Amino acid sequence: MIRTLIFDFGNVFINLDIDGAAKYAFETLEIDSFSEEITAFNSFYEQGLISTEEFLDFYLENFPKLSEEDLIYTWNYMLKHFPKERLEFIKNLKASGEYKLILLSNTNELHIDSIKESISFYDEFKNCFDVFYLSHEINLRKPNTDIFEFVLNENKLNADECLFIDDNQDNIETAKTLNFATWHINPETEDVCTLFETKSHLF
Repeated sequence: MIRTLIFDFGNVFINLDIDGAAKYAFETLEIDSFSEEITAFNSFYEQGLISTEEFLDFYLENFPKLSEEDLIYTWNYMLKHFPKERLEFIKNLKASGEYKLILLSNTNELHIDSIKESISFYDEFKNCFDVFYLSHEINLRKPNTDIFEFVLNENKLNADECLFIDDNQDNIETAKTLNFATWHINPETEDVCTLFETKSHLF
């Protein structure tokens, strides 16, 4: 029996344009792909292992043509619309009291600051969850096994009583190895609001 619902944030509640953001970044930075160093630095930032100031300094040193404002705009380019019906969905779930609700997101301070500025109901959304885990605050990130084990241990959960919902295949695969029920949501064709119809066999 599913007792806990664990949701990703991006492309589950807030829409992302990952491909468009990568294309925009390549054009802005005048590169063809992200180097290993850039990828590593992005990962460090997502895990809260470096500060926003250190993160921006790295890019400013490597791309001196760009201003800090240019870099922040480019970094946040992927963040798009948060449909209000998804807020209503999670509010209704909370009101039902039937499930423990957890958010588990790979994110970073710049993205969250931007979301807080642009999404007027961010605090209302956050308050719907029993626990709200952001990778840069807990220094762990998906798809690493340790972040899932952290969530299980911190909340005294059994994986087989948890449904994990994420748009990233690697994250889903790790969850499966630990015996979570999963929904690999396709943001192009599916919506979290249809959870109980799409995954009716689990409930």
